[in-house]
Amino acid sequence: MYDFLQNEEHAIPWEQVACLLRRHIAAHQWQSVLLIPPDITRSHSGAGRITALYYEELTKRGCTVKVLPALGTHVPMTADELRQMFGESIPMDSYLTHDFRTSITEIGSVPAQVMFRLSEGLFDRSVPVSINRELLNPDYDAILSIGQVIPHEIAGMANYTKNIVVGCGGGEMINVSHFLGVFYGLERLLGTDRNPVRNLFDYVQEHLMADLPLIFVQTVMEQIDGQDCYKGVFVGEGRKPYEEAAALSRRVNFNVVERPIHKCVVWMDPNSYHSTWVTNKAIYRTELAVEQGGEIVIIAPGVHMFGENDIADAIIRKYGYLSREKALALRKTEKVLQDNLSITGHLIHGCPDGIQVTYCTDKLSREEVEHAGFHYLTVEEAIRLYPCENWKNGWHTLAGGEEIYFVSNAALGMWRCENKL
Repeated sequence: MYDFLQNEEHAIPWEQVACLLRRHIAAHQWQSVLLIPPDITRSHSGAGRITALYYEELTKRGCTVKVLPALGTHVPMTADELRQMFGESIPMDSYLTHDFRTSITEIGSVPAQVMFRLSEGLFDRSVPVSINRELLNPDYDAILSIGQVIPHEIAGMANYTKNIVVGCGGGEMINVSHFLGVFYGLERLLGTDRNPVRNLFDYVQEHLMADLPLIFVQTVMEQIDGQDCYKGVFVGEGRKPYEEAAALSRRVNFNVVERPIHKCVVWMDPNSYHSTWVTNKAIYRTELAVEQGGEIVIIAPGVHMFGENDIADAIIRKYGYLSREKALALRKTEKVLQDNLSITGHLIHGCPDGIQVTYCTDKLSREEVEHAGFHYLTVEEAIRLYPCENWKNGWHTLAGGEEIYFVSNAALGMWRCENKL
């Protein structure tokens, strides 16, 4: 079964989305279901409300439902964050927690010759593939992977099988896929649903996960007048729902600016963004529109750490964000970077060539931020310089004549300039 809603011009009312989901539920006689939504760092995905509806409607029919947020290497969600994202109707004992180190089972591997071909020669060894063992529970009639399709700095377009092999996967696949994405390059990667990273995920889906009862529920979102709005919902098995969602996202979520941006100010929601690991979307999603010698100012009141886990946080604090050349040189001698390729790639991604990045947060000190390779402002200083509380996305001119481009939520789009200098 494949069903969808899309409206490129207008927001889709929640009532229509709910009708689509109820129609999907009514077409099946499931007794046990696993829901896999994103975590709080994807709170603007529209997936929280969808997850809650599936839970409520399925349990009304006597179905047993568990919810496993796709954390990847992120910090587990707190009880308050679970309620904030999914509402009050899901009891706490229905939630499961993914740990990429301890809750996984190996399901096979990608052979060396396949890795060499898929990675365009970057990897020449086999890669083991592990996923959360809950997905292998034969009691589940269906596993519903729920999330947003949007331009993504590692996978080209987010969601689909990434939600499983990374969001519910083990460290090896997370490391290899992230490192591969960095080396393929942001300019070639963003917005594509066919690339080396995606080809790797597709191989795993076809050869190692074909027997899992996976169904994908994928949204395309846009922020309109400060509100997260559904522009598309695509429900079904296989690649078709993903491809159609990606096509819509390319039309809805790509923002082309008419001239290169010298200073881009980005606001990042403090309820969702607590680490530079995820808040750096403000860099990835805008740097292709910012000119050489320009600046990205990230106002992130919620950021209080660098990595989403202890290993990542310690590595970023030690080495800081690094150019590709410096990171690769260190990787030759530093075992911790050799063993954590995804973090090595993250260090490179957070250091855009020729662009200054200023972080504005009160929960990390100036010394910590500057040691990581960024410039620093307090939130108060940033708001005084850039009074963006009521700004809309786009160009603004300050009282002194300085021109600013403002982005209210980098998680809901991607910005580029075709004539970037």
